[in-house]
Formats: sequence, structure tokens, C-alpha cells
Amino acid sequence: MTERTREKLLLRALRREAVERTPVWLMRQAGRYLPEYRAVRAQAGGFLEMVRDPELAAEVTLQPIRRFGMDGAILFSDILLPLEAMGLPLAFDEGGPELARPIRTRADVEALRVAEPARDLAYVGEALRRVKAGLPEEVALLGFAGAPFTLATYAIEGGTSKSFLEVRKLLYRDPETFEALLERLSEVVIRHLLYQAESGAEALVLFDTWAGTLTREDYRRFAEPWTRRIVAKVLPRAPLVLFAGQAEHLLETQLALGATAVAVDHRTSLARAFELARGRCALQGNFDPGALFLPPPEVARRTRALLESVRGQRGHVLNVGHGVLPPTEPESVAAFVATAQEFRA
Repeated sequence: MTERTREKLLLRALRREAVERTPVWLMRQAGRYLPEYRAVRAQAGGFLEMVRDPELAAEVTLQPIRRFGMDGAILFSDILLPLEAMGLPLAFDEGGPELARPIRTRADVEALRVAEPARDLAYVGEALRRVKAGLPEEVALLGFAGAPFTLATYAIEGGTSKSFLEVRKLLYRDPETFEALLERLSEVVIRHLLYQAESGAEALVLFDTWAGTLTREDYRRFAEPWTRRIVAKVLPRAPLVLFAGQAEHLLETQLALGATAVAVDHRTSLARAFELARGRCALQGNFDPGALFLPPPEVARRTRALLESVRGQRGHVLNVGHGVLPPTEPESVAAFVATAQEFRA
């Protein structure tokens, strides 16, 4: 790790070192709420075309840094790319992602390739290198991947779902096949994260978007073992942040997994989360992304209130509880970031 890396505010906060202010970045900070993003997307022709083009992916990653000056830049990419690399055709339309050949049987699992990121996802590495070259020295570069359980839900359902009917059928009727799928996915996720670290990512995020649909018992069997494995393999190379969507009931379990940091949903008290963490890891969050619809002065007031609620706590990275929503006004994001950077703990 270089001297330059050690000096970055975001990375110091993730290591729970004393910092002069709380670092701030936002999940989905590069996206449709920005007019400059919409202009690039119109030029590219579609979401996947942007993701697969290192020049365009780097450009939209850098856009919010130029406009707002966050302390972290997260690569513009998608969690489903490893599934495509494993042999599942991927497409996006207005309804979201679609995987044309969903996984339903043990034979489907056995047919999956073990992807090699340097070969199959080389455009991700190139995009990271381009972003790194264009970032201000004080801004940390983040990469990410989807967690095995969340990737499994997309692979089995063939896209997004409200009921997760096919997932539940496979999980409860054939748990051994479900675990075989998780085993294959975990290997590819580890390789993908390590490849991003090799390509310039200074911290990594593991998104388990649909973990909150699991009970505690099922999380322990169908998510926790593979998350622990990923933490053990990745943490020696880069700080790792765990995110689980709508998973307050899993927070204590996540805090014990040994990651560098855990993202806290906006439905959870951040002060209470620090009590539960007991210094074991840093915490990320947890401003309500819907509150960014408020006028900038009210966004600033709520941002200060959140920071005041954990004043003096080491290891806090300010973020939204999930991701910036498309109808958000850039002026409200500007108020959020500026207020955070003016606040002194």
C-alpha cells in the first residue's frame, strides 16, 4: 500500500483511524439523475454498452466527482457481469435485467463456466485504470461485486422478482443444488474482486441486495458461509464493505463477519448500529435516499442531524442507505455532500 493510499480520508475512516471529518460518497452516485450521465447514455445507446466501454464507464464514474467532489468514486459497472461471463446471456431493458437461460437444475449449475476476470471482464480492469488516472489524488477508487446469494436470485429468476418464487422452490426443495450454485458463484466473485484490486481499486464493496429476503436461519446457511469466505480471501488485498438490502434483522450477523465495514440501511438507527458494532468494524450510511427529494436546505439540516447523532464515533463513512434515486435533483446531492464536508466532528 502506497503512502498516497494511506493518506486518503475514506480509507483512513474505513480503518477506523482518527479523521478530520467524515468522508462521504453515495451508492449510485453516477446515474440518471445527472444530465451529463443522460447525455453519455444517449450517445452510447444503452446501459450495457456504457458498462462494456471502458472510456464511457470511466467518464460517467468521474462525472459526480467533478460536479460534487465526493471522497470516493465507485466504478460504473453492474453486479450481473460475472453471470454473463459464466455463460448466462444478459440483456437490459426498461424493466431491468434479463437472463435468457435461468438456472433451474443441477445440470444448469454444472454447465456454468468458471469465469476468468482478466480475460472475460477485461473491460472492467481497463475502466478502473482509466478512472484511477483521472481521479484527484485525495479521492479513493472503489470496485464492487454482487454477493453469491444475490447473484443466485437473478440467475434462478432470470431477472428481478417480487416473490422470488423460483428461488424459494430451489432453495427449499433442492438445497444441495442451491449450495452448488453458491459455491461456483463465490469462486467467481472472489476472482472478480481481486482482479479489481489488481486493476486499481483501493476498496471494495460486496452487494447482497436481496439478503434481506432471507430469515436469519436461512441467511446462516445460504449466505453467511460464502460471505465469510469472500471476506477471508479479499480482505488481505483491500478493505471490504458489506451491504445487505433491507436487512436490519441480519445486522448483528453482518457485524460479526470480519469485514472492514458494514453498510447500514436508512431504516436502522446509525447510533444503535455503532453500539452493536462495538468497534469491530467501520459503518457506512445511512441517509434516506428518498430524503434527497427535499429542498437543499432541508437536506443539509438532516445531514447535520445524522452526523451529530454519531459525533465522536470512529469509523463512519457517510452514504445513503441504498442508492441515489433517478428523480433526485443534483442540487440536493450537492447540499448533502457540501454539508458533510463542512461538518467537523
